[in-house]
Amino acid sequence: MANYVTVTREWYAETEEKKSRFLAFLVPFEDFDARLEALREEHRKANHHVTASRYIQENGRVIESAKDDGEPAGTSGMPMLKTMIGANLVNCGVIVVRYFGGIKLGTGGLARAYSGAANEVIRCADLVPWFPIKTKRLSATFASSAELERKIANLALTVDDRSFTEDGVTLTVSGPDHILDQI
Repeated sequence: MANYVTVTREWYAETEEKKSRFLAFLVPFEDFDARLEALREEHRKANHHVTASRYIQENGRVIESAKDDGEPAGTSGMPMLKTMIGANLVNCGVIVVRYFGGIKLGTGGLARAYSGAANEVIRCADLVPWFPIKTKRLSATFASSAELERKIANLALTVDDRSFTEDGVTLTVSGPDHILDQI
C-alpha cells in the first residue's frame, strides 16, 4: 500500500492568474460536502466551485471524484485530482473557488491555474500519515482491566464501547490497524 497522507483540519491558500482569483480549500473528507455547500453560499458571485476528492473505502479501494463546475471538461477538476494523486492524499478533498478576472486563460492555462491552486494549498497544509482504522473487541477480568485500559490509552486508541459482565469487561476499541495489532 502506498504511504498515504491526509489532513485533520481545513487549509486555505489563494493564487491569482491573469486577474482571476483562485481560492483553494483542502478539507477532510467528512467535512467536504458541507464545506462545499457553505462555500457556494459564501461565494455566490464566484464563477466556479471546482472540486476533487479521494476517499479510501474499508475494502481498500480508492474512490476518486473530479468536477469542473462549468469550466471546459477536463481543465479543472481532473488536474486538481492528479495533483492530489501525486501528493498521495486520501480521505480529503480540494475545493477551488474561482472569481473570473476578465481574461480567458485557455484550456492549458486553466489546467495550470487549477493544479497550481491545489498545489499551493497542499504545500501550506500539515499533512499527516493516513492508516486504515479498524475495530477490535477485547476482554479482560476485573483484575486485569486497569492494565488493559492503560495500554489502550498509551497507544492512543479510542474506546468505542465498554460493557461489563460477571467476569470483567469487554471493550470495543478502534485505531490504526498496525497499532491494534500491538494488543
